[in-house]
Amino acid sequence: MIQTAIYWFNNDLRIADNPALQQAALHSQKLICVCWPEAPWTRSSLYPQATPGAERQRFREEALTDLSQRLSKLGQTLYVIRADLLGTLKSLIAEQRVDALFRSVQAGEYENRYWHNLGVSHPGLTLREFHTHTLFRPNELPFDIEELPSTFSGFRKRVEKLNVAPPLGTVVSLPPAPKSVSLPLWPADVGADSPIAGGESAAERHVRDYFADNRAHTYKETRNALDDWNSSTKFSPWLALGCVSAKTLVQHLRTYERTHGANDSSYWIYFELLWREYFQWYAHKHRQHLYRFSGIGTRRPLTSFYPERFRKWCRGETPYPLVNACMKQLLATGYMSNRGRQIAASCLIHELKCDWRYGAAFFEQHLLDYDVASNWGNWQYIAGVGADPRGGRHFNIDKQAQIWDPNGEFINRWAGAAPAQQLDSVDYHDWPISPK
Repeated sequence: MIQTAIYWFNNDLRIADNPALQQAALHSQKLICVCWPEAPWTRSSLYPQATPGAERQRFREEALTDLSQRLSKLGQTLYVIRADLLGTLKSLIAEQRVDALFRSVQAGEYENRYWHNLGVSHPGLTLREFHTHTLFRPNELPFDIEELPSTFSGFRKRVEKLNVAPPLGTVVSLPPAPKSVSLPLWPADVGADSPIAGGESAAERHVRDYFADNRAHTYKETRNALDDWNSSTKFSPWLALGCVSAKTLVQHLRTYERTHGANDSSYWIYFELLWREYFQWYAHKHRQHLYRFSGIGTRRPLTSFYPERFRKWCRGETPYPLVNACMKQLLATGYMSNRGRQIAASCLIHELKCDWRYGAAFFEQHLLDYDVASNWGNWQYIAGVGADPRGGRHFNIDKQAQIWDPNGEFINRWAGAAPAQQLDSVDYHDWPISPK
């Protein structure tokens, strides 16, 4: 039995189907639960002045508040680390004579560097991590991670028939925290009042409501809608922070199919979960190559960095109304449809000729459902430096607008009309360009 342990919450902000938390509860006499809201950003090396988007920050804070409330009901406390993660954890380990550190396995490169650093600086500390963010554990896959198929199709064909283990139940008891922890507490008495509220409680309500009607039976036909709440599952924000597990979603999906019957649309929900799964293991395999300009290959894209173009793309001030509407929707809500993300990414890379990594970093800044693996993997896919066998995806923006917004309702709703000024007022070297 471990005398004193720390549980480090990251992208596993739940007490249901959380094997890492369950193991910490079973094997510890005292448990210190900590969170670090200022999680590392891969974008910091690109434009370090950026701060989290208001909606993304709000969603994470609500999720932590809900977690704090749930832990409180189990007699536990959620402590918050506001700065200097490593220094604070090292001091806490020494002060409380911590024997073990528990967490969920992370795909992020920085998170894993911190984890390794703690192990090196405290050789007597037991480090225990568990897979909570994926459908499968490594030993359940029919290949080694280093032999991950190079395309999603190859991955899907080998895993889609595998049985997904049922989710674990909810943790019902936790060891108490030591009485002398000097860290500040995360507030447990702030309610959430927003269209997409963060937290495990909101996730449970949404999943229950989604499968209560027939939306799963029409998902494949409606999933590409740009601005309709009921058109897609909207599971991704809660999945990203671990407020609900992918295994729990599969369990609800299978229950729905047994009751209402399965069709192409209900299968497509699982298909999308497999896409997410692929990018998780893709990130574990390729690690820091997830952020390289040339991606997982050696060919560098024929793009550069045009500060003015990038700024206009971020603000929704490009010559492309559909892209502008998507970007303004993101800034206002923290949400953009999957179709909108592909169109906006294609525009930045292929029309505006900008470095794809800045777009990925901007999405990281603002998306409610930012997930390091899915975000950076998908951007590589569009840029042609990742898992796409066709070498990138270039969307015809006018055609996309005709298909998905034929009457211009989405563009009008989000004020996407192209501005009157020309795209470039300065050239690549920042010299003024004469107006046409």
